[in-house]
Amino acid sequence: MTEQAFDVVVIGGGPGGYVAAIRAAQLGLKTAVVERENLGGICLNWGCIPTKALLRTSEVHHLMTQAEAYGLKVENVSFDIKKVVERSRGVARQLNSGVTHLMKKNKITVFMGQGVLAGNGKVKVEKDGKAETISAKNIILATGARARELPHLQADGKLVWTYRHAMTPDVMPKSILVVGSGAIGIEFASFYRDMGAAVTVVEMLDRVLPVEDEEISAFAAKQFKKQGMTLLTSASVKELKKAKDSVTCVVEGKDGKTQEITVDRVILAIGIAGNVENLGLEAVGVKVDRGHVVTDEYGFTGVKGVWAIGDLTGAPWLAHKASHEGVIVAEKIAGQKDVHPIDKGNIPGCTYCRPQVASVGLTEAAAKAKGHEVKVGRFPFIGNGKAIALGETEGMIKTVFDAKTGELLGAHMIGAEVTELINSYTVARTLETTEAELMHTVFPHPTLSEMLHESVLDAYGRALHI
Repeated sequence: MTEQAFDVVVIGGGPGGYVAAIRAAQLGLKTAVVERENLGGICLNWGCIPTKALLRTSEVHHLMTQAEAYGLKVENVSFDIKKVVERSRGVARQLNSGVTHLMKKNKITVFMGQGVLAGNGKVKVEKDGKAETISAKNIILATGARARELPHLQADGKLVWTYRHAMTPDVMPKSILVVGSGAIGIEFASFYRDMGAAVTVVEMLDRVLPVEDEEISAFAAKQFKKQGMTLLTSASVKELKKAKDSVTCVVEGKDGKTQEITVDRVILAIGIAGNVENLGLEAVGVKVDRGHVVTDEYGFTGVKGVWAIGDLTGAPWLAHKASHEGVIVAEKIAGQKDVHPIDKGNIPGCTYCRPQVASVGLTEAAAKAKGHEVKVGRFPFIGNGKAIALGETEGMIKTVFDAKTGELLGAHMIGAEVTELINSYTVARTLETTEAELMHTVFPHPTLSEMLHESVLDAYGRALHI
């Protein structure tokens, strides 16, 4: 049997891998993708997309319970958890078939199976005990990451869940304890709380959403508590005692004292680990550091013809970062000129809880730590006409500028639809916009986006509506 040869083989068909393959094909390179499970990867099948479908359901459910505030009457609000899950899985299937179509459209060959580096530009594809070898001038590793577990915190799929299990519950738990308050943990906490479950969140650090600006984190905590969540910060789960249909969690606080909390289910959201195992990395000399593949700023591993992108290469663990890196690597392989490495300071982060959280650039504390003299602007949702009309008055926009140059150092938001608003500031940072251009920009009225303008104005003592 003749060995199939390609210009580029991508191992992993997630948002980094399939985008890299598409861009490579667009540039005239004969391209293949090796995927062991589902095209679209974790993000599309078990992460970003299906969780947003679940969160949309919980948002609608919440609005239905608040219908009277809008002059509407909705009685006996209830839900069918099986249908809730079916809708989420249907959204994932639709997008999975969309990626399959994109592969065909761009004439990309897809191999289903486990890809392993075999040296000298070869990849062995294994499935169901059978194997074939393909070759490529360039190989892009895009195998992503998985939920991290600790020896004393292991998921079993029944009582203790990872994100996968939390996405497909067979029954709605009456109580949940979430370990970890990053984006994944807080999104599930928000979903289950809005669907009626009692929710406790345990976070090792001293605040929830610890990567966010401290002021935004504090605002979020206040809102979560107002919704009925219990937040235990500077705390850790030391032990899980399983019963037939419940788990007793032994939680230790910073004072060393412990308490026991019994819940129906536990969700582990304690970070992720790169999928670096069983890829043949060691055999070809690809360097791995603390569970992630080491690359230069263009995704090159240092081993001839081998590149790596996305979650496999470390933080930030975001689909849009992976996709952008995929384009960079494909263009670098194709010999394109003027290829720019990704600026991680311009990658926005979004958390789709209620209220939503979004940010880009430096927090106020980080800006000061870097030696910047700062000007900080804030604008509350309660001062915006559109937010009041929507009934979404809990939130704020915060902007951080360099006091000497007017550079937009960072932007931080919490409130309705801020995950859609953040990109205005992301574009501004990419264009190296200063406060002057932002002040001279005309924002449409009535929109939530007007708050972006007002926050900039406030940083310079010129806010109009507060």
